[in-house]
Amino acid sequence: MNIKALTILSFFILSIFVQTSGQELECRVTVNTKVQSSVTRVYETMKDDILNFMNNRAWTNDRFGSSEKIKCNIYITIDKQIGTTDFEATIQVQSSRPVYNSSYSSPILNIRDNKFKFKYMDNTTMNFSPEQFRSNLTSVLAYYAYLIIGYDYDTFGKSAGNPYFLLAKEVVDKAQTSGSSGWKSSESDQNRYWIVENILSGQFTPFRECLYEYHRLGLDEMYNDPIEGRRNISISINKLLKVHRSNPASYNTQIFFKAKSDEIVGIYSSATPTEKSEIYSILEIIDPVNLDSYNKLNN
Repeated sequence: MNIKALTILSFFILSIFVQTSGQELECRVTVNTKVQSSVTRVYETMKDDILNFMNNRAWTNDRFGSSEKIKCNIYITIDKQIGTTDFEATIQVQSSRPVYNSSYSSPILNIRDNKFKFKYMDNTTMNFSPEQFRSNLTSVLAYYAYLIIGYDYDTFGKSAGNPYFLLAKEVVDKAQTSGSSGWKSSESDQNRYWIVENILSGQFTPFRECLYEYHRLGLDEMYNDPIEGRRNISISINKLLKVHRSNPASYNTQIFFKAKSDEIVGIYSSATPTEKSEIYSILEIIDPVNLDSYNKLNN
């Protein structure tokens, strides 16, 4: 049983989970198009095929019950269709994880990827292997599946997502030879390459400590002791100062706060003036993009 399963079972010890292998994701898929076309069937089958690819594949060797599945969303917007099989699109990936003893799900990932060109033919099997690049569509989807799982595991155990970040890196390494965009370090400092490169770097150890402590020692503790939980969240966010000093405006930090800024404001809405002032002084340094939201803490 995986570390996430053990943690969730400790949350819900009065429940009995029937364990099944694989199928770690509970992914919702939406495919929209800006293309003016009377033929919409291809987008419907595309959605169904992506849904099956994400949800019916065993991405790990761990065992998941239905209540343990990772909830996530994939939104694909088709910007251009070239011929019948080539597409240019944007893909947005979101994921969340449950908070102990509450109905609240905490957002973990919120990534918008504009470099998404792929081929798709309906009635064709979507094949994927980590050891081999087969198509940009399946490589991008698999990359984000591993990323979702890796981030999720990191919130339940210290660096527990490492095996899945390494698999995501393997996808990156194989895809770099394909000529498809979004996979190379030289293209941008905000792409698939840098997300996984950063998170596996020793310089981002404080970032991964933050993921664990913010969720497991912070949010999950709020039910038992809101003051202690919030204190641990403050400690975890403070660790991001170390990342900021070595990697100002890193893409991973931006992704974190894109998912978390509204949540952070909510967490500190009932904090003492001193707590608000202390966390604000950190946030204005490491996340100036969302300063308008954080200004609510000064009201």
